[in-house]
Amino acid sequence: MPTSRPRGIHQGAAAEARAAAHLESLGREIVRRNYRIPGGEIDLVSREPGGTLVFTEVRQRRQARYGSALDSVTPRKLALMHRAALEYLTRECGRDDLPCRLEVLTIEGEADTGELRLLAVEG
Repeated sequence: MPTSRPRGIHQGAAAEARAAAHLESLGREIVRRNYRIPGGEIDLVSREPGGTLVFTEVRQRRQARYGSALDSVTPRKLALMHRAALEYLTRECGRDDLPCRLEVLTIEGEADTGELRLLAVEG
């Protein structure tokens, strides 16, 4: 019986590892990976040197056949991210008024070599 992981899972884990390394290179501390609540998930939670918490969605697309990595972040996904971030603040930090923001980190191409972009989410 094969024990290898499907390519998509491997690519997703590789993309998240590369994203975490990039955020750390910006001086952030990764405080949580794959925070899940029913109906939502935050790929990475990091803290900037000034204390701001940043909730990051990581998206990677090997090919543009179905649109860019950013195209795959729907308004519904952003709403679920927002809900998960509020839940994290309440459960893990004990309050929901801490300085924080949402962002999307995209990788176009292979997870380990593709072009990386970091975009703030408005609202």
